Amino acid sequence: MRCIPSFLGEGMKIYIDLFVSWFKMGLFTFGGGYAMLPMIQKEVIEKHKWATEEEVMDYYAIGQCTPGIIAVNTATFIGYYQKGVLGGIVATLGVITPSLIIISLIATALSNFAQITIVQNALAGIRVAVCYLMITSIIKLWKSSIKDTTGIIIFCGAFILSYFLDFSVVITILLSAFIGVVIRNIRRRKI
Repeated sequence: MRCIPSFLGEGMKIYIDLFVSWFKMGLFTFGGGYAMLPMIQKEVIEKHKWATEEEVMDYYAIGQCTPGIIAVNTATFIGYYQKGVLGGIVATLGVITPSLIIISLIATALSNFAQITIVQNALAGIRVAVCYLMITSIIKLWKSSIKDTTGIIIFCGAFILSYFLDFSVVITILLSAFIGVVIRNIRRRKI
């Protein structure tokens, strides 16, 4: 996509880049939004510089609290941040188009598809790779998000609430945000 036809103009390049980048992420990411983090880092942060790592983490946090899929929400936020409503729509279409195509193809051969040994083996391999991608994403999130004792305490509290007490993830995130704001304000007043 380096060479944009002249009739499209340079103004269209950002929309094409948004669509193609998110299309690739939607096409090659199995396992949901967390498995997509390494691709988002490469495409959004390093290649196009559409957002910083901190901004992407903020989009992820907001994506957890808003209805819908994290990957779609993140694409929408970053597209909107770049080019407003149309940018959000283009990025969203880019990330969901591969799934729509793949699901349509699978649906046509669904009765025989799941029984094919090579498909079962391929999916088993993909699950292992997704586990690796998710672990990598968790480590990156840990390094960029938990920077002090307060972060560790909020993490432990959120983990206990959501894992052991089956507390709502949305309420846990909102509660964590509230605690973070309160603690930061208390620290600022002491300085």
